[in-house]
Amino acid sequence: MLITPADVIAYSVFDAVKERPASLLEQDILEAEIEIESIVGHDFSEVALLPDKVRLALLKMVQFYALINSDESIVKGYISEKIGDYSYTLANGQTIRKPDVKSLLKEFIKTEPIDSGGVQMRLRAL
Repeated sequence: MLITPADVIAYSVFDAVKERPASLLEQDILEAEIEIESIVGHDFSEVALLPDKVRLALLKMVQFYALINSDESIVKGYISEKIGDYSYTLANGQTIRKPDVKSLLKEFIKTEPIDSGGVQMRLRAL
């Protein structure tokens, strides 16, 4: 794991996340790592020290999954709900959206080089 449940608990302000068992937070971390890997196209296992931007993106994503996985009313799309002192309203039964972390990760996204050796087509007007 790139971060620990203790890191998530220290980052989050939500009681639902802070009180979540470490074993469940580990599952949330795994989900978040898979999400981050799908965005950037690689994992960060080869990096000795996780970059701050990646760490923040990962913490945000783990917090999202911890909130979603800890409260079934969020998954069901209730119109309004309260988690501790935080309340939210979901319009038209929609669920809470994932945090947009692409701006934090944009410099780490691997792009595949375009293969110039391939099929060539010539078109002509009739």
